[in-house]
Amino acid sequence: MAQLPAHYRMFKSKYPRLWQAHNELSALCQETGPLNQKARELVKLGLSIGARMEGAVHSHTRRALDAGVSAAEIRHAVLLGLTTVGFPSTMAALTWVEDVLKKDRVRRIKRK
Repeated sequence: MAQLPAHYRMFKSKYPRLWQAHNELSALCQETGPLNQKARELVKLGLSIGARMEGAVHSHTRRALDAGVSAAEIRHAVLLGLTTVGFPSTMAALTWVEDVLKKDRVRRIKRK
């Protein structure tokens, strides 16, 4: 898993109790229902796209890949938003997803 961005590391360092509480709530949300990890990450990706949160789209694309979601499945999830969030939002989300997928391809090539 990738290292947290600098502003998250700063928040974690400056507000450790808030960070811990957030992580505990996140874990509870993850385990509360029947969705598996792949499905949860695709849902979180869709929510991030709908909210037009670039950083969250990056994060949940990485998390989806870590959960075993394929690049094609991620792209399909983005395209499903076309008729809900509109063409401009979908195009923006595709560029954010491709940022991560490109880095993932480079990382995989370097590992070989």
